[in-house]
Amino acid sequence: MLLLSLLVAFTLYSPAPLVHSHYNWSPSSSSSSSNFQSEWRPARATYYAATDPRDIVGGACGYGDLERNGYGKATAGLSTVLFDKGQICGACFEVRCVEDLRWCIPGTSIIVTATNFCAPNYGFDLDGGGHCNPPNAHFVLPIEAFEKIAIWKASNMPIQYRRIKCRKEGGVRFTIGGAGIFLSVLISNVAGSGDIVAAKVKGSRTGWLPMGRNWGQNWHINADLKNQPLSFEMTSGDGVTLTSFNVAPKNWNFGQTFEGKQFGS
Repeated sequence: MLLLSLLVAFTLYSPAPLVHSHYNWSPSSSSSSSNFQSEWRPARATYYAATDPRDIVGGACGYGDLERNGYGKATAGLSTVLFDKGQICGACFEVRCVEDLRWCIPGTSIIVTATNFCAPNYGFDLDGGGHCNPPNAHFVLPIEAFEKIAIWKASNMPIQYRRIKCRKEGGVRFTIGGAGIFLSVLISNVAGSGDIVAAKVKGSRTGWLPMGRNWGQNWHINADLKNQPLSFEMTSGDGVTLTSFNVAPKNWNFGQTFEGKQFGS
């Protein structure tokens, strides 16, 4: 469990990696929509400060060390109605502070990637410590990101957010885990919609094999694919399919990361 020095009462999910009104999510803001939201939607945001550099490791999307893997502090944990059981992982949002002239930094906004889950806390009501309880739309930001749009004393701030396309450097990354015939692949650094809704893998001696979502953006399959170059096919949340052939060479090993093509390139 991550050790976080919380300046507000919320819970970020971590695997061993309102003016008192509720801002509700609606089905029209589904993460798998083929149309990116151009309109701003209301939500709220709180922040956390890590007490130890190791606290950046983990998260419900499975990206591991966010600093090392290129996400830095431009990240967010999302409440239940936004997290969409992990399908939203990798999506990008523009966030700005609104309404409170005492604490907002005028004319500013930040772009963050969904990397974590803010778990509900049903021991508190929606306006108390249950910030991430349904039906609240809520973002939990690193304090470094929060302070770009608001003064830290604001604590629980009204914000507006909108889904935008992700811009990434380099290609989509595939980190291979597992053991034996169990193959786990973490898909990261995804441009475009940022989220992946379907994935397939192909060895030199197989056809295309559908993979299942394990958790976050970790995909898995039971198949003996050792000693075969691996190709990957992915479909993003906006319906775009990208194929990268022979991403991993024949002599790939568990624990290695390989880079393929990029969406929109």
